[in-house]
Amino acid sequence: MIEMLEKTVLHNGLVTAFAVVGLIMYVSMQLSRRLTFGRVHGSAIAILIGLGLAYWGGTHTGGQKGLADMSLFSGIGLMGGAMLRDFAIVATAFEVQATEARKAGLIGVVALVLGTVLPFIVGAAVAYAFGYTDAVSMTTIGAGAVTYIVGPVTGAAIGASSEIMALSIATGLVKAILVMIGTPIAAGFLGLKTPRSAMVFGGLAGTVSGVSAGLAATDRALVPYGTLVATFHTGLGCLLGPSLLYFATRSLVG
Repeated sequence: MIEMLEKTVLHNGLVTAFAVVGLIMYVSMQLSRRLTFGRVHGSAIAILIGLGLAYWGGTHTGGQKGLADMSLFSGIGLMGGAMLRDFAIVATAFEVQATEARKAGLIGVVALVLGTVLPFIVGAAVAYAFGYTDAVSMTTIGAGAVTYIVGPVTGAAIGASSEIMALSIATGLVKAILVMIGTPIAAGFLGLKTPRSAMVFGGLAGTVSGVSAGLAATDRALVPYGTLVATFHTGLGCLLGPSLLYFATRSLVG
């Protein structure tokens, strides 16, 4: 019986991945409701659990893909890949009403630019404070503060080492978790009540995962609008990171 179950799991890796993620989300939602009374969204807890499982899988197998290196959970590597991630982002955007999206106007564009440049400056400054004083390292870590996708893309383009790119990913993940946890707490102060305010917030926060989970804990109806603008950060960051931001950083630190 156990052998039959094991073979079924091994030959249906993607189905197993969905089942594992579903179980993690169920546990996370229960922990969110019972331990934090909804103040910390279940998505934030799920990410922490996922990071813990990835660390355990990596140390257990000595591989590079965390839990996906174990044959039993190999489907997680496919589920967590770029294809399904981009599909989920596009599917979320389909819930946006065009009439509401137009209301963001110029302020939405300004929020998008500020949400790209300001995190980069903070990330680069922190990198410099910790001793990473060369332009390549500062730019890569600063780009990671924009989103954890922009960091490695920028690093690969300008020749950063794998260690620096890993730091940029970690920087982006920390930012995403902070946005997830902080959004429902600060929602009243920020006035997150309308689609326009959600779009401005998404532009300033700039992390799709953080904005999605944070707004879901605040008002689920606002999620598509926040993520609509936050999604553009990846493209804008990947465009500016290895070009304008890198040259600006190099002109300052040499």
